[in-house]
Amino acid sequence: MHHRTVAELMTRDVVRARGDLPFKEIVKLLAENDVTAVPVVDELDRPMGVVSEADLLRKSADLTDPSGRTPIPHLEAWERAKAEGARAEELMSAPAVCARPEWTVVEAARLMEVQDVKRLPVVDETDKLLGIVSRRDLLRVFLRHDDAIREEINRDLLQQTMGLAPSSVTAEVRQGEVVLSGSVEFKSLIPIIERLCRSVDGVVSVTEHLAFRTDDVPSSPTSM
Repeated sequence: MHHRTVAELMTRDVVRARGDLPFKEIVKLLAENDVTAVPVVDELDRPMGVVSEADLLRKSADLTDPSGRTPIPHLEAWERAKAEGARAEELMSAPAVCARPEWTVVEAARLMEVQDVKRLPVVDETDKLLGIVSRRDLLRVFLRHDDAIREEINRDLLQQTMGLAPSSVTAEVRQGEVVLSGSVEFKSLIPIIERLCRSVDGVVSVTEHLAFRTDDVPSSPTSM
């Protein structure tokens, strides 16, 4: 099976900022390139952090409301420092959370979830910036056509990987939703097949209607 990698999904022509770029120039850079964040790089083009619209808005949120209708929000010390910053290196979220080009969509998505970030600079083995991958980029795997998903599951997964005859188990795919039908020799194979199908790029869900000829799954001991 072929899993699309970060290298295949990332944006290679990356808009970036140097650490000494002033606040207004950062705002201009975001607006002119229609992006919501840019990596901040050092003199060797290595990401030090990411500066986003959210980082910049802290400065506005820290200002006194002339109308007096909204109170000044409480900011932690690090948030206060960013709100008072004037250059990219003072405003950015750091350190940069980065991905590698050979990672799968799953690896990149898990890191985004754990770190609660919307994008990942992509770096090579020397930490030099190669590209950037966003949540939207990762979602592109779900644009795969049903026919491509069906062919990968039936041919690559069921027949070549699992060694099943074409007539024993078949997959139908509609809008990325997979339905498995047929029968296998051992009951223990069913969760394995289901798990492998879920790992195929573009699969939204898996439903199985599989029979088995031999129950090789040990029964759970009965509690006394």
